Amino acid sequence: MIIDGSKIASDLRAKLQKNIIELRSKYNSVPGLSVILIGDNPASKIYVKNKEKFAKEVGIFSEVIRYPEKIDEKTVLEKIKELNNDKKISGILVQLPLPNHINKRRVIESILPEKDVDGFHPVNVGNLSSGYESSIPCTPLGCYLLLKTVEKDLSGKHAIIIGRSNLNGKPMTQLLLKENCTVTITHSKTKDLKKECNRADIIIAAVGKPNLVKKDWIKKGAIVIDVGINKTGSGIVGDVDFKEVSQVAKAITPVPGGVGPMTIACLLQNTLACFKRTNS
Repeated sequence: MIIDGSKIASDLRAKLQKNIIELRSKYNSVPGLSVILIGDNPASKIYVKNKEKFAKEVGIFSEVIRYPEKIDEKTVLEKIKELNNDKKISGILVQLPLPNHINKRRVIESILPEKDVDGFHPVNVGNLSSGYESSIPCTPLGCYLLLKTVEKDLSGKHAIIIGRSNLNGKPMTQLLLKENCTVTITHSKTKDLKKECNRADIIIAAVGKPNLVKKDWIKKGAIVIDVGINKTGSGIVGDVDFKEVSQVAKAITPVPGGVGPMTIACLLQNTLACFKRTNS
């Protein structure tokens, strides 16, 4: 089974659109999303363009604030403070990566937790790990929703997460623990990654190494979620050797067309959730 992230994301956006129409009639306003984009990173520009496109599709007010690469940190922090106080803005996102002269931690922590649609603020990170309501980082949330389309009940499953980043690996762990999975986080210091993967019912790969995960790493019937996006001479590929692994996996996400579309759909879902929390 190929998990069609594009289709699942489209279905989620349709639900969001319907919900926003109802909210407009109730509150006479809609969620608002502000994205701050610094510099000319090609991947970031494409990602932000897609965010704009799909926000408009579902009825979210969206704006992109663009700054040159050499913008000073003080200007960015002042803009975030302004957006924090802007009632028509439900969610604020600062597109990563940032230039080296801007302190990522300081920028993230300057966003109000209730407007942090990326789920990176320490308050949201702490709430997620404690099992409280929070904004959840968009990529792991997308992975989680894709998993749930294959298996409604994940209780007791053994999940292997390849990669321990704050952006995906760690929040993904919290989501799976909440589903009563047994979770093992692996990383660059793991001694026998293949052996660990062979035990898994679920594998989530997010390390940025093209075709790292092979057929003989996968237990027959496992679910494989590939977060990797790697440019190679033969095109865009994931961290999983799709051609090989699809022969043994119960279900697998393609690259592209798997996790990527869900990341943006979940950003829109988070923006809507922030709006609802503010207006409830």
